[in-house]
Amino acid sequence: MVKNYIKLLRISHWVKNTFVFVPLVFSKNLTEFDVFVTVFLAAAAFSAASSIVYIINDITDIENDRAHPQKKNRPLASGAVSIRSAVITVTILSIVLVILLSFCNIEFIITVAGYTFLNILYSFSLKKIVIVDLISIATGFMLRIIGGALVIDVYISNWLILTTLFLSLFLAIMKRKSEIGLNIQNSESRTVLRDYTVEFIDQLSSISAAGIIICYALYSVSERTTVFFGTENLVFTTIFVIFGVFRYMFLVYTQNKGESTIEILISDIPTILNTLLYIFVIILIIY
Repeated sequence: MVKNYIKLLRISHWVKNTFVFVPLVFSKNLTEFDVFVTVFLAAAAFSAASSIVYIINDITDIENDRAHPQKKNRPLASGAVSIRSAVITVTILSIVLVILLSFCNIEFIITVAGYTFLNILYSFSLKKIVIVDLISIATGFMLRIIGGALVIDVYISNWLILTTLFLSLFLAIMKRKSEIGLNIQNSESRTVLRDYTVEFIDQLSSISAAGIIICYALYSVSERTTVFFGTENLVFTTIFVIFGVFRYMFLVYTQNKGESTIEILISDIPTILNTLLYIFVIILIIY
């Protein structure tokens, strides 16, 4: 039962909310305990909000999930957790979310409210509209990083926001690529796939991958970045970004992975090592 509720809450997907910590790291406030606690509470709030959205999505999409080769094993679709229990869980999470938000400023509360509204709208309609579904996912990631900046009232580079935009677009596109590989375009579980073709997805993936690398590279060499950090060495971290993007594309295109970003992040050894090295070098350069 505990395992089923862990799956229902999608706890493994909470790692996506680490985007909230990006402004903390790049504003040179990582070592400030009070600021770190504030961001931690903000990340917890996003985690509660995202779990609420996941459960609502699973309730509304339960029949379609049963037709999906992998999603049919989700707690609600498989019947392991009842809809009544799921509704009770949403109620409890909502209370927890309100408590967490009480420790945050109004700007962050508005951001989380916008994130929740957008994702509920996505669950009911936006995910069925070609291209809009990708933009909606990307906007959710952008709101995380913007929320992380607002909650501690720090500036976040526009180049870094654009990098996040292209990164989230890239992950969403790779997910669609993987789903097409599973041959479920004609399934009711993901009707929007009927509007995507392999050629179109390939073009989108190339554009978004290039966007990530170019925007991050421009961020690392921008005048404000070099002045703020007092060094030009941040440019050397671009190699980790390039490897990460290419490795992810390799896994999707040659091994048909990518439907679960979290699975890759916690299971692919080169990706794990690259991520850890990137974090280490970033902290070394900035701090």
